[in-house]
Amino acid sequence: MNTPPARSGTQETLRIAADLRTSMSRLRRRLRDEAPAAELTWPQISVVSQLERLACATVSTLARAEGVKPQTMGALVAALYEGGYVDGVADPHDGRQTLWSLTPKCQAWFKTHRAVRVDWLSGAIHTQLDATERKTLAQAVQLLERLAQA
Repeated sequence: MNTPPARSGTQETLRIAADLRTSMSRLRRRLRDEAPAAELTWPQISVVSQLERLACATVSTLARAEGVKPQTMGALVAALYEGGYVDGVADPHDGRQTLWSLTPKCQAWFKTHRAVRVDWLSGAIHTQLDATERKTLAQAVQLLERLAQA
């Protein structure tokens, strides 16, 4: 397998990018580990996250957002519907489509699930970083957000 050439950057930025990707992956895994035993699979949680952000969406919209086939997304949404996590109504602009949204049960579950992970991360930041490091981290969060928007 050939490694694609870097789009741009110096050796320094390539090293930073590789280190950042590794650190972000470790942090994401750690946050997953800190989450309570999941009632939902990680792909389902990803769909729930999209619906929380979008408020409501069709299967096609969710499939595009997640980069999966509509059939795959349909199966995920069907499982969430069966579990009482999402509900659908006819799209007022296209009655052939269904607009899916989170149920109150799912909103409560998601809020609790997120709070546990935020609580762990907050505690880790508080115990592992001093005041100066916390200020630096706050600045880094802003930079990471800029990168995410690039």
